[in-house]
Amino acid sequence: MTKAKNGQTTPEVSIVIPVYNEEGILSASLSDLVRQLGHESLDYEIIVAENGSTDRTVDIASAFANDHPEIRFFSIGEPNYGKALREGIRQARGEFVICDEIDLCDVTFYREALPHLRDGCDLVVGSKRAPGARDRRPAYRRLATQVLNGMLRVAVGFKGTDTHGLKAFRREALLGVVNDCVVDKDMFASEFVVRTHRSDHSWMEVPIDLVEKRPPSVHLFRRVPNVLKNIVRLTAIIRLGRDLPKRR
Repeated sequence: MTKAKNGQTTPEVSIVIPVYNEEGILSASLSDLVRQLGHESLDYEIIVAENGSTDRTVDIASAFANDHPEIRFFSIGEPNYGKALREGIRQARGEFVICDEIDLCDVTFYREALPHLRDGCDLVVGSKRAPGARDRRPAYRRLATQVLNGMLRVAVGFKGTDTHGLKAFRREALLGVVNDCVVDKDMFASEFVVRTHRSDHSWMEVPIDLVEKRPPSVHLFRRVPNVLKNIVRLTAIIRLGRDLPKRR
């Protein structure tokens, strides 16, 4: 731990995990993550960023945070993954931020990414599409990722193989990029990666072995309209330098 200006100790790493309707796996996943991190030489905090759950997720997360001083919890009160992730990053106190998913909690990625950040890389993306990666999701979801990546390459010049999921970055270097992002929900993470690629910041990808603990909490096809709308909006902002008027 290091000391902040206010005298409080701050962790080296902040792990931000957005959650939505995760009562089925939340407690077990957090317990397992804390157990795994107990074997690592790592000063860390876990930030659980709840967004609009209608089940017992809030109660479970709040109780877990009360029992574990290394865990912080907040709720934004609406189902918005991107808004929760952005707020979690803003609240993070660590030098490095890891964006994880409650159905992944991939400590192997932490081990691979952190040495690169300590050596000066600004962003490390855990890619399920990079050479050497293994994506064990259903075929239709792997296809959806491939289609989204293709659209982002054409629309906004995306240069990598993946935008959504595991990411680790130097908070001070990329907080400005986070604050520049304008879209939210599922596409915030993609905008963050695309904007980093288009900047002077350094980035790299590492392959991951993706095994999810449960099906998505929001069905893929319910997400499509918002994804398409935000790709159009993001294209206008990045390519044309102006935002589109919001529909009432």
